[in-house]
Amino acid sequence: MTATNALTQRLDAGPVICAEGFLFELEKRGYLSAGEFVPEVALEFPDALRSLHVDFQRAGSDIVEAFTYNGHREKMRVIGKEDLLEPLNRSALQIARSVADAKPGNFMAGNISNSNIWDPADEAKQNEVRAMFAEMVAWAVEEGADLIIGETFYFAGEAIAAAEIAKASGLPVVLTLAPMAFQEMADGVSIVETAQRLEQLGVDVVGLNCFRGPATMLPWLKEIRSAVSCHVGALPIPYRTTNEEPTFFNLSDPRAEVASPHGRTFPTALDPLQTNRYEIGAFAKEAYDLGVNYIGVCCGATPMHIREVAEAVGLTTDASRFSENMANHFMYGSNERLADNVVALGDTA
Repeated sequence: MTATNALTQRLDAGPVICAEGFLFELEKRGYLSAGEFVPEVALEFPDALRSLHVDFQRAGSDIVEAFTYNGHREKMRVIGKEDLLEPLNRSALQIARSVADAKPGNFMAGNISNSNIWDPADEAKQNEVRAMFAEMVAWAVEEGADLIIGETFYFAGEAIAAAEIAKASGLPVVLTLAPMAFQEMADGVSIVETAQRLEQLGVDVVGLNCFRGPATMLPWLKEIRSAVSCHVGALPIPYRTTNEEPTFFNLSDPRAEVASPHGRTFPTALDPLQTNRYEIGAFAKEAYDLGVNYIGVCCGATPMHIREVAEAVGLTTDASRFSENMANHFMYGSNERLADNVVALGDTA
């Protein structure tokens, strides 16, 4: 099996799980700053990053995605640490490679993401973004990546540029879009048309990630699945977005007694708006039944969510050993050793 067809052969055979969401989870664990969201953890706390990779891997992720999201030249300039760009990227790639190598059959992915400086009217900016993508893809190839993931693109033009550069590597490419609330790409191009264009460029997996929860991602996912013949990816956020509030950027929480100091629930006051694990499992099963074989969870993901996705599509993971067993719960269980008078409290507790 060659490197260029290994991913699609696996997808042809069944579901492939990919964990994302490193920014949120590592911020919660105290290893990076919300707002900046720069993956310096790859240099400063490599063991913490390795640990999260392993936890996602145990939960069922088949792809160990190098944590280089936002690890591009422009973001490093914003925080005044451009000199750390290449060391950060190489460290993240090496950590991911070592974790993937520990489990036969896992893939290691290099990663490029939205630059936040793309301008459809500024060719100089576009060339700057292309240069940033090219150097990151080159480092990924040098560090032994099995595929390239390009993610969270809200400009069609930027997604296409990322796809062209990633495809030039010779590796399989996954390219996922992240439409904002205006129901099209930010440069006015149709979401479905963008997915079709990416397929025409030879992208192996096209689809959606981030920004949208299950309720507002699924309708677009259905349209994309009907419009392309390549494999489709689906990686929602685990938050209850709605037609009125289609992305986590605009989710409101009127019941919050203390609002976030920056005036939005995103990104640090989203906790009460999370889906439960069963909602994520239901999404994964529905997406899989549509013919979507590349499935995961993005910002807000924990290993629990990844296990739920894997089990929802019929997989058993290393972490499945610890899937819930309420039969032994002291109040909700059915085990014959449980005290009847305590179990009875369950209705009134």
